[in-house]
Amino acid sequence: MGRLAILGALHEEIADLLAAMDPGAATFRIAMRDFHVGTLWGTPCVIALSRIGKVAAAATACIAIQEFKASRVIFTGLAGGLHADVEVGDVVVASAVMQYDMDARPLFGRHEIPLLGRERFDADPALGRLLQDSAALFARSPAAMPAAGAARRPPKVHHGLIATGDVFVNDIEYAQRLRQALPEALCLEMEGGATAQVCYEFGVPFALLRVISDRADHAAKSDFTDFLVNLARVYSAGILAPLLQSGALRQA
Repeated sequence: MGRLAILGALHEEIADLLAAMDPGAATFRIAMRDFHVGTLWGTPCVIALSRIGKVAAAATACIAIQEFKASRVIFTGLAGGLHADVEVGDVVVASAVMQYDMDARPLFGRHEIPLLGRERFDADPALGRLLQDSAALFARSPAAMPAAGAARRPPKVHHGLIATGDVFVNDIEYAQRLRQALPEALCLEMEGGATAQVCYEFGVPFALLRVISDRADHAAKSDFTDFLVNLARVYSAGILAPLLQSGALRQA
């Protein structure tokens, strides 16, 4: 197995992962980003803060693949819940990702990525299954209890479509329009679609892991901020640790 890239848009989403890297990890600064290269729970990794949005995520994924020879990419972080079955504290692992704000009509179909002839990018099934299993372990652990209190039940792990756009959605009417237009979409975020497109073009398997921090409504800003500060780092490390410690990626 080559090196695994783990990317996140905000420091809190990757803080505990960085803290858990083995001593001797090296940091390389490229394009105003720090890439931390070393071993995480026995797995060779490069971890980087992408910053927010599709352009930032795409640039970071390109560097991780080109400069650090990442053979797989996992993007982790928070998201706004969209589907009625998804609640705050739940985990969503992408089966596919699409960019809901892409609209080059009449030259191309709505949501179609120009010149690629597709609206959605499928996540790697094997990597997705491993993430689902690891997330399910986390959901049953004591570390998940603070989130369980917020959701009034243990976190659920969902698998399905994730929608990406360069919009922080905190408008209930806008969210409702998206629900009607994208009934399959489980949640909204701002980086996964771009990361998926880059990985598709490079032929690199990817997975997208999102934790629901808010409901994309009028309270999204405060809910997101509270979850980011108090729980985001717990989720990222708590879900990824069992997967990396198991050696499953090294065996695949």
